[in-house]
Amino acid sequence: MGRTKGTPKTGGRKAGTTNKVTGTLKDFIASLINGNRSKIEADLQEVEPYQRLMILERLMAYVIPKQQATSIEAATAAEYRELARLIDTLPDETINRISEKIILMQKTKQDEQQRTFEKGD
Repeated sequence: MGRTKGTPKTGGRKAGTTNKVTGTLKDFIASLINGNRSKIEADLQEVEPYQRLMILERLMAYVIPKQQATSIEAATAAEYRELARLIDTLPDETINRISEKIILMQKTKQDEQQRTFEKGD
């Protein structure tokens, strides 16, 4: 029977620790690759350039972390959450100064757009 929600974990591996089989297998694969580096490099030279690029691309996944695809909506939502967090921690005086600055920037932008529009007539 497993532990119930809210009860502290006791025993077992610490978080992030690999089990013995996984650790042993990783060590074996690393040893196998290290012992055959020159053979692997020679084999790569024997394949067509396109195949070589495909193999190297697949190998890069193990040394270069993949970038997470982020939608514009998710990025915007994250920015708003961070902004809300900052607003909650700032003093009212600072928030008022920031608000005034934003209003001034918007007015300046509107004035520039109006001048551009009037020039175009």
